[in-house]
Amino acid sequence: MNTYPDLSPGGPRRPRRIARSLTAVAVVAAVAAGGAYAAGLGPFENDTGPDPEAVSEARAFLADWAAGRLPDAAARTTGPDRAEQILGSFTSGLDIEKPRLTAGKPQEGDDGTLTVPFTARMPVKGLGTWTYTSELPLREQDDGTWKVEWKLSVVHPRLSDTEKFRLEREESAPVEATDRDGETLTGTTHPSLAPVLAQLAGAADGGPRGAVHLVDRATGEIERTEASFGGEKPRGDDGPVRTTLDARWQAAAERALERADAKNAALVALRIDDGEILAVANSPAAGFNRAVSGTYAPGSTWKIVTSSALLLKDAVAPDDVVDCPKYLTVGKRFQNVETSEHPGATFRKDFTESCNTAFISLRGELGEGELGDVAKKYFGVGQTWHVGIPSYDGSVPVPRDATEKAASMIGQGRVQANPLIMASVTATAVSGTFHQPTLVDGTEDTTRTTPLPREVVTQLRTLLRATVTEGTARVLAGLPGEIGAKTGTAEVSDEQDNNGWMVAHRGNVAVACVVEEGVTGGGSAGPVIRELLSAVPES
Repeated sequence: MNTYPDLSPGGPRRPRRIARSLTAVAVVAAVAAGGAYAAGLGPFENDTGPDPEAVSEARAFLADWAAGRLPDAAARTTGPDRAEQILGSFTSGLDIEKPRLTAGKPQEGDDGTLTVPFTARMPVKGLGTWTYTSELPLREQDDGTWKVEWKLSVVHPRLSDTEKFRLEREESAPVEATDRDGETLTGTTHPSLAPVLAQLAGAADGGPRGAVHLVDRATGEIERTEASFGGEKPRGDDGPVRTTLDARWQAAAERALERADAKNAALVALRIDDGEILAVANSPAAGFNRAVSGTYAPGSTWKIVTSSALLLKDAVAPDDVVDCPKYLTVGKRFQNVETSEHPGATFRKDFTESCNTAFISLRGELGEGELGDVAKKYFGVGQTWHVGIPSYDGSVPVPRDATEKAASMIGQGRVQANPLIMASVTATAVSGTFHQPTLVDGTEDTTRTTPLPREVVTQLRTLLRATVTEGTARVLAGLPGEIGAKTGTAEVSDEQDNNGWMVAHRGNVAVACVVEEGVTGGGSAGPVIRELLSAVPES
């Protein structure tokens, strides 16, 4: 239960040397929200009656609130301290994610005030969207500026000194589940499955249900229900939910995560030929299912997708020379792990040693949104997946500037993924065909993808194999089977160590692991995957 706080609501090619030069790019800075509003853009551009500055201030307030810039939003009101407190507790207390606030037509009052109605669409985490309307009252100040006249009803017309909102979630009954062979799976026998089984319970129960209630601040009694989420529990078979999981792989995955040294970590293993998930493991075991729902920069494991995009358009070949200097500046200085360098390196060497600067130097070979297009068209990333439990299906936005485009080439910037996505990316790269990952039978598949050309698949498999035999994934060398892999090191912030990544494939299984603050992929995620592949036979 969440309560709104009482204090606030072709053929072989010859090697060739590619001359790469940095092209000066004129970058036009994006107009800040308030500036855009002042320019009169949007739903009010045809209005000439209300003071444009007042209209601008109303729209800027809504934009700041929606973007989570609460101090900025509060500063546009007559009660900034109280406004910031209430806006923050309202969104966090009711588990609201990324509000969408749409302004209506402003109305002038006889007393010189201006009222701007707006529609609020509030996505309540894991439940649905609560939609309602409210109003922004604005008043001109003594210095001639306009501010939102702060009152509780700005947030919601029924929020007051005597009423507040409370979010109640309906708990789902525990679910009985089995693996693909009928073996019982529980949180006791497989602790890391706890969040997965909880999500399966919600799915078996007709999806998550809950409500936002208006309650009396003093007594806590419900006065009315503002929004309800979820339908009736479906009738049908009450027997165990049969999953695609494999008890052997699941147990081995949980043991392998012990190699993460108590850091937050996650792992997914799935079948390459059909996308069926064999193991989903999280550390810590309870709580957030970061393996399937997490949002991480995938770092250099994303170079599988970047390489695919370059190979698809014949922009580079494995034996082409693409220098790997220590540093490359594109708006900011990019560098390689431990500032390594490989002068005169081939693209194959750049891949196996995970050279950031070499990949970034090839950014001009791809159109602005081409990396995202390839990810979606061939790998299914960014399409809607129906896994059987809630999942985050990735995002590769069009870069906003040259620096962000450079970052996206190496899986940074705004590129977002998780172990489920990267295991699927690996499976697609080595088979050529995307299969929507699934945890239970009978899930809907609305994805539409195109197979990778066989030549590209062959090149990717060769690069992945070489990364094990002669590159940064040597930690897997010596294990039985022809293993291919890619490491990744993803920057998080100046205050946190990098996340460590590794993806791998052997036989009919693809695996991905992330270790938060693992520093390097080979040093943190590598031992986890080695432990896993050592414990299970080649499939």
